[in-house]
Amino acid sequence: MSTPPDALHAERYRVVASRDARFDGQFVTAVHSTGIYCRPSCPARTPRESGVTFYRTSAAAHLAGFRACKRCLPEATPGSPEWDLREDVAGRAMRLVLDGVVERDGVPGLAARLGYSERQLNRIVTAELGAGPKALSRAHRAQTARTLLTSSDLPIADVAFAAGFASVRQFNDTVREVFAVTPTELRDRRAPRPTTDGALHVHLPARAPFDAQGLLEWHALHALPGTEHVGFDDTGRVASYGRLLDLPGGAARFTATAAVPDAAGRGTGIDLQVRVTDLSDLPTLVARVRSSFDLDADPVAVDAVLGAVPELADAVARVPGIRLPGAVDPHEVVFRTLIGQQVSVAAARTAQTRLVAALGSPVDPAIAPDGRLFPAAEVIAARGREVLRGPAARIDTILRVAEALADGSLVVDGGQSLDELRAGLLAVKGIGPWTADYVALRVRHHPDVFLHSDLAVRNGAQELGLPGAARELSLWSERVAPWRSYLTMHCWRPVVDRAVAAGVRTRRAHDDPRKDER
Repeated sequence: MSTPPDALHAERYRVVASRDARFDGQFVTAVHSTGIYCRPSCPARTPRESGVTFYRTSAAAHLAGFRACKRCLPEATPGSPEWDLREDVAGRAMRLVLDGVVERDGVPGLAARLGYSERQLNRIVTAELGAGPKALSRAHRAQTARTLLTSSDLPIADVAFAAGFASVRQFNDTVREVFAVTPTELRDRRAPRPTTDGALHVHLPARAPFDAQGLLEWHALHALPGTEHVGFDDTGRVASYGRLLDLPGGAARFTATAAVPDAAGRGTGIDLQVRVTDLSDLPTLVARVRSSFDLDADPVAVDAVLGAVPELADAVARVPGIRLPGAVDPHEVVFRTLIGQQVSVAAARTAQTRLVAALGSPVDPAIAPDGRLFPAAEVIAARGREVLRGPAARIDTILRVAEALADGSLVVDGGQSLDELRAGLLAVKGIGPWTADYVALRVRHHPDVFLHSDLAVRNGAQELGLPGAARELSLWSERVAPWRSYLTMHCWRPVVDRAVAAGVRTRRAHDDPRKDER
């Protein structure tokens, strides 16, 4: 049941009056007397309750004639966790807008992806979010531009095209309209970090608490040499994770490290070093990294539910702000999941690395020397049988999936609803519920998927004092809905921690803690 409008207004006003930073990015406050909109935690004097209007998106505030606050910079916040929760058309549209579909394919392409006419889609999205797809895309471009202006040393003209604007003039006009300053003035407010390595540096914010180390270690544990790379600190622990990915304009590479926040928690998030073939792909890369590190999650809400359960209280206290590992390439997740079924992580990595070495496309050395992209579906469909090893039924399933993804009869992307994604996968012979749910957790980034039949999850659950049998564990998990995906991560955590500890011991034994895995 939705909250009545008057009650919702009063609830949001209480959030603004308390300056609760947890709600930054979930709505904006438009102040009638000043014509500006702010994040909920803005330090300025709280306006009268009757003198504000709350908007779900900054795009809606723009359309109503408000401009961004120069003091609190509402565009410099994590995104809303609402888009991962919502299964309706507006939520699906927003996920695709953030992935850059409107910039690449226009509103007609977005409408086609969702199965609606342009007119229907505009009406639905405007009614739900206060702005249509074009305005939402424009607001997303403005946010990307602000990020690049304040955290990179890219020339301003390059920022315009990297953020997805068709011209410098359009970029200048949008920045002035949204932020009430010129691009140069906006850049002067936040001095960019100097660079000497030729890479673009970008900071991506997250809500605290943020278990960045856990995600770095999870990705490192599954990293494939040639496509992914891992860096270690002096103690042998994971310090950075990065990878190659194939974007519309060509290959790209990022390296992620945990940002160091100040005493008040400001600056929480991920610092990126990025190399791209085409600057216009940068917003898409940023969106996919945000998903891969679950940067838009609401950890306080998640931990409040999980931590209130006695059996999980110690686990939540030990690892506050646990996150879900998302996906930068949905098709890759499907193939790696199928290849890794019923084998160890090490065996899966060996088979996946062999596939990349044999069928992956090499990238420009300027992006990554000796790097290879994970092979595309059509390549696996044509040549996978030459490389894949294992049971014939599994190989047949992988090739069947590759052919379906290549010809479009199977669609796997983050814009789908959970039911649509699972139904499409389960319709393929050889794919069962565990595979469909695991792919949904990674690709759809849904917060309420529990892998109760997963052996590692069941073993980890027993270590936490939860039921070990699949049926009983599934029933037990209902008490922490709608955050069961995060319960999955807590159950996996003991397995990951042991694997990480073993890796640290091995690196120390070899006395080479800074070695990169390539």
